[in-house]
Amino acid sequence: MKAVLRTRSLPGLLLALVLAALTVLSVGPTPASADTSVSTVAQALRKSPVYIDPAASEQLSSADAGNLAQQIKDADKPLFIAVLPAGYPTEDLFTKLRTATGITGLYAIRLGDRFDARADAVVMPPTAVRNLVTSVQGEDAKAQLNDFTDSAVTNMGGSAPSTWNTSDTSGGVSTTALITAGVVLVAGGAGAYGLVRRNRRRHEREQRAALERLRVVVDEDITAFGEELDRLDFHPAEPGADDAMRADYERALDSYDQAKTSMAEAARPEDVRGVTQALEDGRFSLTVLAARREGRPLPERRPPCFFDPRHGPSVADAPWTPPAGAPREVPVCAADRTRLADGRDPVIREVDTDYGRRPYWDAGPAYGPWAGGYFGGGILPGLLVGTLLGSMMATPAYAADYGSGYGDFGAYEGGDLSGADFDSGDFGSFGGGFDGGGGGDFGGGGGFDGGGF
Repeated sequence: MKAVLRTRSLPGLLLALVLAALTVLSVGPTPASADTSVSTVAQALRKSPVYIDPAASEQLSSADAGNLAQQIKDADKPLFIAVLPAGYPTEDLFTKLRTATGITGLYAIRLGDRFDARADAVVMPPTAVRNLVTSVQGEDAKAQLNDFTDSAVTNMGGSAPSTWNTSDTSGGVSTTALITAGVVLVAGGAGAYGLVRRNRRRHEREQRAALERLRVVVDEDITAFGEELDRLDFHPAEPGADDAMRADYERALDSYDQAKTSMAEAARPEDVRGVTQALEDGRFSLTVLAARREGRPLPERRPPCFFDPRHGPSVADAPWTPPAGAPREVPVCAADRTRLADGRDPVIREVDTDYGRRPYWDAGPAYGPWAGGYFGGGILPGLLVGTLLGSMMATPAYAADYGSGYGDFGAYEGGDLSGADFDSGDFGSFGGGFDGGGGGDFGGGGGFDGGGF
């Protein structure tokens, strides 16, 4: 079973391991009482991530439930799991449980041999919940809950609630058992610390490799913009030049210098966003300058051409459908608008990948910051929906590695105490559910609300 270890100093890691052992031995998965009301389940989940109803105890052993709870705590994620008997009332179950627990997170319920989950949208997008639920349908309880947890903790956002850190140590666990657990974990602490360091070094190598591959493309962009400046043949003292033209030209030069400096200082792929944002600003300044020199109306601020930002600011939105994708409106330059209108393919920016030349939206996660600098303001998700890059950017794991701030691909939070104050509209059902028929595979996932429960 996978466990996500948080990077920290060796003393801190050892202390965390000891405390984890004490928590498992002293608390473990919260034992259930005969009262199986939603409020009882919620109170239990506020103390521990796993709740096993007494009437469903045959589904998962105490040891397996303890291991599952510890994995979730080690991952530091707000994942809540309840195992309930088949006859448990299902009407509005997820909404009631989320309201009673009052913690933003991902909630999964095994009810008899049926399984479903719901999540706050800031923790995991509804489509991701649906896909995870579908992937584990038909498995026995232990395999299903383990597989779901393995996938969920690596794809969800947020942190474990602070309420899990409180424990009642009056449960009768012997001092000898606690000390023994502590000694065993301390003995293995050095090995765990070494694993953390290896994982951190591997991640840093991957980030450096992504940046170096991305650097080639960004340098091409910077060079292309420098060539545009050279071709401009504008002199601040030329006849007809006024202060507004000189200001446009100065902004373009400043953007060029800023892009070069920012790329030279970039240490991670997400640092590239500032570079392409500077280039986008500079190209728009040149477009405004050209309009002033030719006596044309000043252009409105538009994003660059979607197919290749080096084409300059777009002039219109045009319908486009990627291979095996859904149609959408994308900003296009004049030349690509003509090509699309004539039934021809646009001129697409392709980059090198391990599989040959590919459009930038199919080239890997590092191109998210690159595209984010060009297409800011929240329009990027709509442009990239259904593409490889769009799918990557829609996950919390991507935000952790490459940054957020791309509109709907933005930051992910969770584990906070919100009480009943949450937007049930975030929990739109995707059909099915415990009341939706269809036996064990009821196609759940998505949100807490919307009927079905």
